[in-house]
Amino acid sequence: MAEEKSMKRALLVKVTSPGFTAAVVMVFMLSTARLVSAQNAKTSYPSMAPVAQYMIASRDAEIALARSAAPESISGDAEVLVLGAHAYESAVKGTNGFVCMVLRSWTAGIDDPDFWNPKVRAPICFNAPAARTYVPFVTKKTGLILAGRSKAEMFESIKAGLDRGELPTQEIGAMCYMLSKDGYLGDPVQHWHPHVMFFLPQVKAEAWGAGLAGSPILAGLDPEDRLTVFLIPVGKWSDGTPDAGAGH
Repeated sequence: MAEEKSMKRALLVKVTSPGFTAAVVMVFMLSTARLVSAQNAKTSYPSMAPVAQYMIASRDAEIALARSAAPESISGDAEVLVLGAHAYESAVKGTNGFVCMVLRSWTAGIDDPDFWNPKVRAPICFNAPAARTYVPFVTKKTGLILAGRSKAEMFESIKAGLDRGELPTQEIGAMCYMLSKDGYLGDPVQHWHPHVMFFLPQVKAEAWGAGLAGSPILAGLDPEDRLTVFLIPVGKWSDGTPDAGAGH
């Protein structure tokens, strides 16, 4: 419980990824919760591992893991992206506007100790507004990293893209599902809890009641991507089974 309260306080200050776990982005953008809980951990991943360690050997396994981010009623008709040698590639065309994928560690914040963790696998399913305005951040970061750019160069490129208007502002309603039992959001929290996230241009968390006493909404700032992430834990995984760790 003390750890959970500490996480909530940290989320209101800054996200440094599920995305997620971000916040990765942020949420990495993984899961927001993962990014914050990792802040004070000593990194075991000072540099990028060989690219092969970030890959999933079976394309079908990566598709299945990506779809596990959301209930089948959503992910079953979603487009699925898988990580290729140079970029994310469309493996399955969708019909409902959703995009499911498995984020890797470099969608985390610049100071996240898990930034180069090759074990990170963060299944995430974006709705259509997020697919249009958040996924471009993921694909750009991934393309830069796989092209051999350093962490600093990647973030400088993101900054330049935002300054020039080449990267989009988040659409109102942009959100995602992170409900997979099978993801790995980072060493400190591993799976964490099933949750949904909303992405907005930078706003005050208090306007959403986020982080206030009794509120189910957590919030984090993602300064590199210039957005605010709102995170809401939910009670069930995508397969409908309850989150046994809820409330702890």
